[in-house]
Amino acid sequence: MDVLSLFRLDGHVAVVTGGGTGIGRAIAHGLASAGADVVVAGRRAAPLEQVSAEIRQEGRQALAVSADVTVADDLRRLGDAAMATFGHVSIWVNNAGGLQGEPMGTLPAITEDSWHNIVDRNFTSIWLASVAAQEILDDGGSILNVSSVAGLSRGAPGHGVYSAAKAAANHLTQTLALECAPRRIRVNAIAPGHTATDDYYRASGFDAAKFERLGQKQPLGRLGRDEDYAAAAVYLSSEAASWVTGHILVVSGTP
Repeated sequence: MDVLSLFRLDGHVAVVTGGGTGIGRAIAHGLASAGADVVVAGRRAAPLEQVSAEIRQEGRQALAVSADVTVADDLRRLGDAAMATFGHVSIWVNNAGGLQGEPMGTLPAITEDSWHNIVDRNFTSIWLASVAAQEILDDGGSILNVSSVAGLSRGAPGHGVYSAAKAAANHLTQTLALECAPRRIRVNAIAPGHTATDDYYRASGFDAAKFERLGQKQPLGRLGRDEDYAAAAVYLSSEAASWVTGHILVVSGTP
């Protein structure tokens, strides 16, 4: 048996939301390096075009589509664009999310607007996108959600809204896995640990030195890297994970 061939994604077409920067960018590149053509989606056109150009330089096809994952019509338009260009979609990655400038704080300190913004980006968007994805995904395809270890914690003082939204996303992942099983569409999630993304920098107020100290405190002595999640995405999207569904894969460098 050629086990490595199970990880190849030749002939696949993947949609990656939030694919212009950070973890989403790495996942888009990772799927392309395994053989997939990629539709990179997000709100800002310039980073999407840059990632798409990089993927094309690596020998794969790519398409940039501006879309807001909290708007159902945008997601349907994203799916239509992918189908019009490639004719089918077999992988859909719901990566867009994060705090996006919203403050962290105790529950009484969070405004109603911030509550809705965080929940919409990190939970409601996954429901909306998964509905759009199911309309176009190949039977036997894959939906992959990017969650967080925060959604697995037993309470999260100071960032309770974000953690609750990610916990809800984890539960939704498992429900979708059961609902999509008749079409053999697998639905899984990656739960990243501490990673020095731009979003985390803005939300935490940490500087590079604080992140370095945080990394040194981790069991494996470092923070997460974008490529850690790209590798997990390739696995969960590939034939290597053909009997894995409804799973929340923790990629955090901790037991």
